[in-house]
Amino acid sequence: MIRNIIGSVLAVIGAAGAVASPFQSWYDGRHGRDYRVQDLFNGITATSSDLWVSLLLPFAFAALVTLLGLVLRSRLLVALSGLIVLGFTILWMVRQGQRADGLTLNSDGTGIGLGVAAALGGGALLLIAAAVMSGRRSRGGRGSHRYVAGDRPPERYGGYGEYGDTGQVGYDEPEPYRTHQYPPYDAGHPPAGSTEQHAWDDTREQQPWTPPPQQPPEPPPPDDRR
Repeated sequence: MIRNIIGSVLAVIGAAGAVASPFQSWYDGRHGRDYRVQDLFNGITATSSDLWVSLLLPFAFAALVTLLGLVLRSRLLVALSGLIVLGFTILWMVRQGQRADGLTLNSDGTGIGLGVAAALGGGALLLIAAAVMSGRRSRGGRGSHRYVAGDRPPERYGGYGEYGDTGQVGYDEPEPYRTHQYPPYDAGHPPAGSTEQHAWDDTREQQPWTPPPQQPPEPPPPDDRR
């Protein structure tokens, strides 16, 4: 916001300086409004010019482009206006140098006048204003993302734990750890024929790591030799 304000102020000053420059002396006391725009392309002559076909025309157009760029907050338009001012001013300097066999700057007021300095300064301020301005931001702000058809909104993942629902979309909460109680191995044998004995035997059958019960040794076969 502050950058746009500073850039706008610089742009207004630069555009005002460019528009006011044709009303000042450009070379040997001749004002910029006395130079025709067509003389910049065909060669400068001593013919006087009307106001709206003089150097005021491109500078006034540059001021309109500057105003449009400030309204739209467009750095490109502001920079374009600065290039227009500098381009026509440099083109005039080339043509005037060809006609006068060089450009001079004298202390008695002859040679290059203040109008040229105002035009060059105004064009430079317009370029600086375009560099200072931050331009136009998107509606969503910095770092925003506009979703279109087919996009999936980002999911919010909640933390792990066995507590209640937190209202967030994400991973399912893990089930609490379930401990299975098994009787300890060889922790004592219940009395034979009791209810605990049957439960113990059933439990031992369900435990694959429990070694099978030891069987008594078989008696040797009878000796038939007589």
